[in-house]
Amino acid sequence: QIAFMTLTLFPVRLFFAAFMMLLAWPFAFIASMGSDEQELEKPLSWWRKIVDILLKAIMRMMWLAGGFHWINVKGRRALPAEAAILTVAPHSSYFDAIPVTMTFASIVMKAESKDIPVWGTLIKYIRPVFVSRSDQDSRRKTVEEIKRRAQSDGKWPQIMIFPEGTCTNRSCLITFKPGAFIPGVPVQPVVLRYPNKLDTITWTWQGPGALEILWLTLCQFHNSVEIEFLPVYIPSEEERKNPVLYANNVRCVMAEALGVSVTDYTFEDCQLALAEGQLRLPSDTCLLEFAKLVRSLGLKPETLEDDLDKYAASAMKMKKEKVDLKEFSAYLEFPVSHTLESMFALFDENEDGIIDVREFVIALSVVCKPSKTLETIQLAFQLYQSENGTIIEEDLADILKTAMGVSQINVTHLFKAVDEEEKGKITYDDFYRFAELHPHFAEDYLYADQMGAESGLETSSLSAPNGICTDFSPENAEDKIKPLQKKLN
Repeated sequence: QIAFMTLTLFPVRLFFAAFMMLLAWPFAFIASMGSDEQELEKPLSWWRKIVDILLKAIMRMMWLAGGFHWINVKGRRALPAEAAILTVAPHSSYFDAIPVTMTFASIVMKAESKDIPVWGTLIKYIRPVFVSRSDQDSRRKTVEEIKRRAQSDGKWPQIMIFPEGTCTNRSCLITFKPGAFIPGVPVQPVVLRYPNKLDTITWTWQGPGALEILWLTLCQFHNSVEIEFLPVYIPSEEERKNPVLYANNVRCVMAEALGVSVTDYTFEDCQLALAEGQLRLPSDTCLLEFAKLVRSLGLKPETLEDDLDKYAASAMKMKKEKVDLKEFSAYLEFPVSHTLESMFALFDENEDGIIDVREFVIALSVVCKPSKTLETIQLAFQLYQSENGTIIEEDLADILKTAMGVSQINVTHLFKAVDEEEKGKITYDDFYRFAELHPHFAEDYLYADQMGAESGLETSSLSAPNGICTDFSPENAEDKIKPLQKKLN
């Protein structure tokens, strides 16, 4: 079928979809010229209303050309005065733009999107809120802009937000980002379904790429999509004061409507689990749990690297000295809490009530810089090295166990390979030179030795049940009620 459709229907569909997008561009370009905030807050002029109708018709024809012959809409879309924000989930593909083109609601988009030829002009027409994931100040401004628009009493168009912040495969709902819920105004949950016999829609880190998804979808004779507008969710006073609680409660309502489970992992956890560093995190790593505790503790992403430098400097002064819970609390400058106790338990390997804060620093470095393996190892060497700048095999084992968040690891093969002169000790310069010559040292000297071992170490590059990371499987939703797994237990 794919071969037949590729030679017949696919090129026709691709041509007409591209033609419709190009046809929409001049209307969007002209209507966007000279627009300012004052004009946008006013009711649409008669000619802009006509442009709106034309663009919606053209966009509908584009999706029709793509095989979306009809769009099943359930429920009633609330008016802007009833719900200023539409929260849409699950987010699984660029085909999720269908409800956007149907409603022309404003959206929160990556700033880079406005530079996409043709599509960028169409995006700008719907007056989006742009955000840069790499610019922490941009995130703050984005939240402020969402709040300003949401509290404008319907002067601005509704804002459509995908609170998961990344694509999943729709098997569960990951943690909602609180941005849509900070204004504390009513929101209307909107759920998406693609009840196709063969899923060619899902676009995640693993699996088919963007172009392959487009090709396979256009090769399907018919593509089904359902959009359901759920009742407006009016937050309680407690939810208005606590955006995280508000987000979680809305997520539960949407998950129930979809018939799926929820998981407490986030976009940042995906980045950590699938980071392209030389040390791929194994499926049984406890660092995802550690990352959640770091967030719960209140350590902010925008200051995390500064916090890392501060904690590393303190750990170097303490050398090998171990601390109890009270001292750990003073070290972090956080009061003792359930979250702090849970974090302490992760590193209390012997259950004797004391931990090595150097392990905390290494774990925090991995969370801060998941792709920068050698920077973490360099920091670890500084923490563990003797006065002459060397470490022994036992130290390397402690470093790598912590950096990978596993209970056991065999580093003998790796240590001997680095220690060419058989001195029984190595420096960071030795390790760096070895890593430069063997960029895949983890696969060659660590994962290979551990495959099939009792520790069950696996690389995160192995195929995952839902295309994100192994810990995102809905079957693992019960894990959070199990006892907390220690790093070295």
